[in-house]
Amino acid sequence: MLPLARFLRHFFHLLYHSFAWSYDLVAWIVSLGRWRGWVESVIPFIKGTRVLELGHGPGHLQRTLLDLGLLPFGLDESRQMGRLAKKRLSENGYTQANLIRGLGQDLPFPAKAFNTIVATFPTEYIFEQRTLSEARRTLTNGGRLVVLPVAWVTGKGPLDRFAAWLFRVTGQAPSDLSEKETARLVEPFTAAGFLVKTELYEVKSSRVLIVIARKPYT
Repeated sequence: MLPLARFLRHFFHLLYHSFAWSYDLVAWIVSLGRWRGWVESVIPFIKGTRVLELGHGPGHLQRTLLDLGLLPFGLDESRQMGRLAKKRLSENGYTQANLIRGLGQDLPFPAKAFNTIVATFPTEYIFEQRTLSEARRTLTNGGRLVVLPVAWVTGKGPLDRFAAWLFRVTGQAPSDLSEKETARLVEPFTAAGFLVKTELYEVKSSRVLIVIARKPYT
């Protein structure tokens, strides 16, 4: 592993655990205030009322789903993120949040429990066949796995150009989304038996890629 990649992996681990309290600030800074908009860009692709969020983080999407009258569950392996999310939801009147500590590779839910499973900016675990197999098991027939793996800053201002460069050099976003890169992202979902399409979604002088993987009717 290259030194930069090793450093970033360690940094993100700390940000998601010991330094979870700073997650929102760091996300806001590196995205120039766009992070919440990126995360919420998955909402139009969510179908049905029973929704599982993999890697719920500090709980912003959980709150939005509750505000929309849906029945969301959240799963995260970080104890610190679980505390932050529960605190945020409780402060907004949601004292019975369905947040569970666990791993995407071993979902503690029955078969066909959810209409949609969603993950925003997940780590490599989302491409593992164990994760995708568990997602398929817990989705209803025709249910969706909606994944937002990457975003690009497309604004032309100096800060926008710097943020776009930073995302490229740190490997957080490819320089462009070629057919080859798209095929690489989609292949694990196809191999797991999903019917897959991708969407590019414009958000505040930026662009996000959304993967919609549908479980076939059987």
